[in-house]
Amino acid sequence: MESPEAGLVIWDVDGTLIPADLRWLRRAIARTYGLDEAEVSFPHKKVHGYTDESIAVDAAIASGVSAAEAERRVPQFGEALVEVLTEGRGELRQVQSPYEGAVQSIADLQRQGFVQTVLTGNLRRAAEIKLETLGLASRLDLEIGGFGSDDRDRLKLPGVVARRFVEAYGQPLVSHRTVVIGDAPNDIACARHAGFWVAVVTHRASREELSKHDPDVILDGLQPELLTSAVKSLMER
Repeated sequence: MESPEAGLVIWDVDGTLIPADLRWLRRAIARTYGLDEAEVSFPHKKVHGYTDESIAVDAAIASGVSAAEAERRVPQFGEALVEVLTEGRGELRQVQSPYEGAVQSIADLQRQGFVQTVLTGNLRRAAEIKLETLGLASRLDLEIGGFGSDDRDRLKLPGVVARRFVEAYGQPLVSHRTVVIGDAPNDIACARHAGFWVAVVTHRASREELSKHDPDVILDGLQPELLTSAVKSLMER
């Protein structure tokens, strides 16, 4: 049974638990700003590891929408993103099935007693739809998660998790018993900013690229035994 004393594991979603896919953002941005999907242009620096609203605003501007209009329609973007994900649940299962070992890794960490949640740039309802549709939600405490709908600045999301952890479990979140699992330099920066341990998987970036950002652990995939061992080793330091 999960226990806050065992420690907290915080998962990134896109690129870590499931492959990243821009089709949902592209469709939602096109629907929100009256663009053809082919007209939506993503600034590369604002895609990997950033928050959905930040990506949407920058992509809209890059696609010819004025900055004022890009900001004004942010609430509509959130509604559109939920719509396209809800409409596309079947497609979601086909194109973004969890990475090998994801389901088993979450189950193994639960057996070891760890509380698990997410820290993601996804808007909360978008993350919930993805995780529920792909069978990843049941062992994650999403009530204490940090989402792009909480703040556009990803570096502020660990504070959201810490606050919700206290509210849920009645005790402070201990940084050295907290591990972030991600796949991108921004995941590392976010964990470091909060004083958490961080492990990254080489799903989208090479070991060489990730090592430049000094994570605590680099894994070549979500092999449950290796991942659980790495988490336990970090928390025992």
